[in-house]
Amino acid sequence: MQRSFGDLFPRPRPVIGVIHTGPSPGVPGFLCVDSPVDRAIAEADVYVQAGVDGIIVENMHDFPCVHERQMGPEVAAFMTRVARAVKRKAGRIPVGVHVLFQGNRTALAAALAADCDFVRAEGWTYAHVSDKGIAEASAGEVIRYRHLIGANHIPVFTDIRKKHAAHAWTSDLDAGDIALGMALNRSDAVIVTGVHTGLAPMPADLEAVRRATELPVLVGSGITVDNLAELAPLADGFIVGSAMKENGRWDAPVSESRVERVVAAAARVRSGG
Repeated sequence: MQRSFGDLFPRPRPVIGVIHTGPSPGVPGFLCVDSPVDRAIAEADVYVQAGVDGIIVENMHDFPCVHERQMGPEVAAFMTRVARAVKRKAGRIPVGVHVLFQGNRTALAAALAADCDFVRAEGWTYAHVSDKGIAEASAGEVIRYRHLIGANHIPVFTDIRKKHAAHAWTSDLDAGDIALGMALNRSDAVIVTGVHTGLAPMPADLEAVRRATELPVLVGSGITVDNLAELAPLADGFIVGSAMKENGRWDAPVSESRVERVVAAAARVRSGG
């Protein structure tokens, strides 16, 4: 049986910390497997000790990324190895997998093999043009693949609009229009982002999504200690990467003090402070 968002994250407005792993084998900059695995374990430990509600593993260091159809099996194997190591460190804390670019089936396979708890998927509905190529709507094939491999218990959190992309093809639709079809296409939660990594979404987009769907709504980029309270009334949770890294850079190591500040800010929101 699939676990609901509330089952995975019983505390209101959970904070999900990002581990940007990689480069994967075959990607420029790759040296070995053990080093990124060790770093991921160390960063997971920081997150666990600081009290985050969840962790997601993402192959951001594979930039410039290729589409899933151009990936070899080495990416799935590498992400499974990292995700399993993080899950063992995290224990009961939910761990997710996100594979760039639009590696949604790969993420599901890795999450299943690594005993992880959810995945993040890009390009769920409505095709658009990304900085890596065309992102086609993938809900149908991913839902069928999830059933085929026996992973129906793993929820899929889906981006409303992909970052680093142009959306002129769907310019006649606002974020709420897109969100309206997410439940129909079996999304388990929706993610709203800014246009680039580290940029927060527009409050108007969050408001439109909130009005359009009863699915859980996550802010997927740009959350900081300064804006968390402002966006909290419009969101059910936060995926936080850059703000919890040294100097606020996504490609830097996780900073213990920055994680603690974000977690404390979320705690204040929960308590009404």
